[in-house]
Amino acid sequence: MPFWKIYHPAHAFSAADKQALSQSITELYRVLPKFYVIVVFQEVAPDSFYMGGEPANNFIRIWVDHIARSFPPDAKKLKTKWLARVEKALAPFVKDRGRDWEIHIDETPFDLWQVQGLPPPPPNSEYERIWLEANKPVPYPIEEAN
Repeated sequence: MPFWKIYHPAHAFSAADKQALSQSITELYRVLPKFYVIVVFQEVAPDSFYMGGEPANNFIRIWVDHIARSFPPDAKKLKTKWLARVEKALAPFVKDRGRDWEIHIDETPFDLWQVQGLPPPPPNSEYERIWLEANKPVPYPIEEAN
């Protein structure tokens, strides 16, 4: 799953902004079931967001956990291309509004993840295609997928 946590000043995003940005983020992951993509907006009070010891009332911090897929360690070009796509998706909501921002991506081992008690099907497997089409976890014979 990609799990995006967006820490932002109060009132940085309207409800419509949040939905549109969540949709833009989801579109980045075209090969994954849409329900894998989770976006959480965390408003931070003005007296609770600091950068370098100073109030950061124009700053947005984005923390992404990748579990469903990970980058090969030596795939610098692929990582650079991916981050460029991410920046393009964020731009209308962050950069174009004059906000300061930072993003980082953590990658969690695939085998330490479950969805509704099920280990997700292996990437690009028949069972993952079923989850993609259903857009929800579907029980499957786990022993066949490993």
